[in-house]
Amino acid sequence: MAKKQKKPGGTPATDALTAAGVRFTPVEYGHHAEATDFGAEVIRQTGLDPASVFKTLVVSIGPRRLAVGVVPVSGRLDLKAMAAALGVKKAEMADPQAAERSSGYVVGGVSPLGQRTPLPTVIDASAQDHDRVYVSGGKRGLQLGLAPDDLARLTSARFAPIAR
Repeated sequence: MAKKQKKPGGTPATDALTAAGVRFTPVEYGHHAEATDFGAEVIRQTGLDPASVFKTLVVSIGPRRLAVGVVPVSGRLDLKAMAAALGVKKAEMADPQAAERSSGYVVGGVSPLGQRTPLPTVIDASAQDHDRVYVSGGKRGLQLGLAPDDLARLTSARFAPIAR
């Protein structure tokens, strides 16, 4: 049996969108290895509206329990609000290695889409103010633009005010 050929640049995130028939816009940019503020790099390299670009953050919500928060790159994740949205007592940033193992992506390229282990996901309510939001495409140097409702549907996410 012939092995299925992957499109160049394809990721589990783009594969998930394609399989679901969701329209999306890939935005590629030059990632610099020395960059550590990945959100600022996206804005600087692409010129996208910072309010429409969202970062994916993995949090720990208990022993061996992880979840995903999706917030604007211009803001920060409110861990108390994240915990409340998930109905748990506490949320804290997950260990980067745990986030990579769970998602199958590298830090700076973690996408809420196509994760190895689907996790409970909360998207900041501000995403609903936009026709299109941009999230990591599953590797550094790739953003994917899509409708917030499609993002929520494909990640089984809920919207809640989790950014500050």
